[in-house]
Amino acid sequence: MKTTPWNPTANDHAGAGTVVAEPAPIGNGPGLDGVRYRSVTRPAPAPAPMPATRSASPDAGPNSSIQAVNEAVQQASAWVRPLQQEMGRVIIGQKQLIDRLLIALVTNGHVLLEGVPGLAKTLSLKTLAAAVDLQFQRLQFTPDMLPADIVGTMICNAHDGSFHTKHGPIFSNLILADEINRAPAKVQSALLEAMQEHQVTLGDSTYELPNPFLVLATQNPLEQEGTYPLPEAQVDRFMMKVLIGYPSRVEERAILDAMATSEPALSVRSVVTADEILRARHVVNTIYVDNKIKDYIVDLVLATRDPKAARLDLNGYIQTGASPRATINLTLAARAAAFLDGRGYVTPQDVKKLAPDVLRHRVAVSYEAEAENITSDIIIQTILDTMPVP
Repeated sequence: MKTTPWNPTANDHAGAGTVVAEPAPIGNGPGLDGVRYRSVTRPAPAPAPMPATRSASPDAGPNSSIQAVNEAVQQASAWVRPLQQEMGRVIIGQKQLIDRLLIALVTNGHVLLEGVPGLAKTLSLKTLAAAVDLQFQRLQFTPDMLPADIVGTMICNAHDGSFHTKHGPIFSNLILADEINRAPAKVQSALLEAMQEHQVTLGDSTYELPNPFLVLATQNPLEQEGTYPLPEAQVDRFMMKVLIGYPSRVEERAILDAMATSEPALSVRSVVTADEILRARHVVNTIYVDNKIKDYIVDLVLATRDPKAARLDLNGYIQTGASPRATINLTLAARAAAFLDGRGYVTPQDVKKLAPDVLRHRVAVSYEAEAENITSDIIIQTILDTMPVP
């Protein structure tokens, strides 16, 4: 049987002192040929230690570094299941939405939620804020809103003529930007520095925002009156754009039983602290991503820019492709998905599952595509179905 990083050697009948062939390490470099094979005494109570510089998939035989990452992930993600269960008591039938919010939480990414009214977009974000021991502020965006309503302003003291800074509500950990597309462009631009640099400039001074800091925004795709299209520069700063659909019949019935009362049970308990989230982020950064999966992510993003080079016949349906932020965010999101599952390594399925959420708002379709009712989701799905999976 051929040995690959995803298909470890099947023959494991060697006796004591037998040299067992392990997969060749990924990549080339000095000294790698010397560690291509190593002696393993059977039976062994624990995997043999491997060089720290060796790259291998978790299924490629003994690998202490991958096992250490797995153990660290399982310890750091102990709060994930309680948080999912706590949010699930209020948010019924939106497991995908809850998972996307947790992915953003452990990767320090912003999320844009889009769906028709009544699908618990705002309630989901408020429930997440209540279940996490962080400072939370809700901003209801309106057409007459000013940038100072978000970031703050300088106030003059009438007694001595001095100025002092009054911080706005953006100086919080979680920001709920409700109906973000109802505010004009000057208000949207006030969020750019905060979302990208995690800081705010007022007058001659720059102030750091608290850590963690996330912007969780909602918008309504149906009503266009009194709304403004979000600037492309701001849309690209959202890690994911999550589309929320209608619940199933069973979920709708459960919603009726839970919410059809004048006093629904919407209170949740706090199950995770800011320190635990920050520790989880450090662990997420150590999750193993194979070189083949990295190449797969790059190929997906490049296919949105030049489909012909990827042998895709999209007939000029793509106006602009995804930016390098898509490559970065898709890798981070895949690592976070592995973290939520308690794994220390990323699989191709993690990438395919999150690619639509990361790419849909970064791929702009042409007029020809709009005329044929071809959306960015259809284009992304075509790319995922066509590109070979490692």
